[in-house]
Parts: sequence; C-alpha cells; structure tokens
Amino acid sequence: WTIPTFGVFISSLRPENDVKTNGWWNFFTDPNLTLDNYRAVLSSAPGNDNLWKYFQNSLIITVPAVLLSVGLALFAAYALSWIEFKGRDWMFVAIVALLMVPLQMALVPLLQLFTGGAHIGTVTIFPDLNLGGSYLGVWIAHTIFGMPFCVFILKNFVGALPRDIIEAAKIDGAGHMTIFLRLVVPLSVPAIASLTIFQFMWIWNDYLIALIYAGQDKAPITRQLATLTGTRGQSWHLLTAAGMVAMVVPIAVFFALQRYFVRGLLAGAVKG
Repeated sequence: WTIPTFGVFISSLRPENDVKTNGWWNFFTDPNLTLDNYRAVLSSAPGNDNLWKYFQNSLIITVPAVLLSVGLALFAAYALSWIEFKGRDWMFVAIVALLMVPLQMALVPLLQLFTGGAHIGTVTIFPDLNLGGSYLGVWIAHTIFGMPFCVFILKNFVGALPRDIIEAAKIDGAGHMTIFLRLVVPLSVPAIASLTIFQFMWIWNDYLIALIYAGQDKAPITRQLATLTGTRGQSWHLLTAAGMVAMVVPIAVFFALQRYFVRGLLAGAVKG
C-alpha cells in the first residue's frame, strides 16, 4: 500500500511529459519536480479543474453526516442497552438485519420522497421536502444508510459497559441524560473514534449517494476524480495530484484517531 501511494505522490510532482513517458522510479536518477499539476487541479481559472471547490463540498458533506450518524447511533445504542422497553431485542435484530439490504435498492424511493413526497390518490402521506440538490438531503441519506452499521458497533460496546457503574449512578439519582453524557460518552470514546474513522472514510470516498442527492454543483471530490482523466485518459498526470489532495483529509483523520482504532473495533465487534 505504501509503495504505490509513494509512487502516486512522486508522479504528482513530476512534469506531464515525464509522467507520460517513463515510470515514477526514474525520479531517483532524474529528480525533475514541479507543482504545475497541483496548480492546475486547484486553480479556479478557466480551463482548470477547480478541485478546491469539490474538496470543500466533500468537507461540507462528510463532517455533518459523520456527526449525525455517529451521534444518533450512540443515542440508539444507549437506549437499546440500558433502557427497558417492550420489543427492545427485536428492534436491535431488525436494525442489524438492515445491514443485509443493499442501499442501492433505496436510492430511488428515497429520492422520490425528497423531491416529490409520497401520495395515495389525493392523500399526502409524506410531504414534499424539496431536498433534491441540497446538502441536507445528502446528510440525511448518509445518516440513514449508515445507521444500521453504526448502531451495531456502538450497541455492542455500550451494552458491555460495567453494569455496576450504571446502576450506581441510578441509585445516586442520575437520570438517563446524565448517565449518557457523564458516563456512557466518556467510556465509549474508543468505539466512537473507531466508528468515526469508518464513517468518515466511507462518506468521504462515496460517489454514488452524494452525486444522486447533491447534484452537480454540490458534488464531492470523488465526482471530479472520476472525470479528471479526460475522455481519452490524456490527463492522468493531473489525476495523481488530485488523488493526493483527496487523500490528505482521510489520512489525517486516521492518524489522529488510530490509537483508538483497534481497541474500539474489537470491543464493538466481539463483546456483548
């Protein structure tokens, strides 16, 4: 993984002619470097690709969607673990079962709800929210599609927290919100961090969902990467620079949270 990534990085710094005529390893014998590829993909001048706009779109799409999906899943995990109500276990089984449903099956029906609502004859059973081509629609879609996985991971972790601590807090008069904020959230940081990495990577690298629900103007960076090489693949020297730009944020997020990654993942997937 490291060697090809290093090759992409070196290629992104090489002139167009060098990239197209010889391999990146020739850099070691002929270290000819330039920033022209980065200037071309990040510039907003006519004829350039203005990747910076799509980079901003990806940030606007990814950060709120991650916060919504992980936050709501944490609330659901607490309720499914520590609040007694009828049908709780069956509800969790139903949520986990949704992991088996391909999200592609729901793309068109959800888009219809966002752009036209749902009607039976003259009776409106779901209003037209007019969310087509908006960031809000993309946030909701990513939250919905990511919720089963998020709840599955967090519920197993939250449900494995020491019962004595939760019961002691209840005896001291703490309510559900106090227990959630003062105990569950701090103790669940490893699971939250590992899940945040998964969600961030998935949403940042998503192409299909954002393109369908956000439209052309608010499309993410993956949309631009898909079209950057040109109709005949003649611009793939620019694709190397654009690929490095697209990788910067996910790599930073991973290394910022990686110390929690293995611990949180194992706890959420095995315990419970």
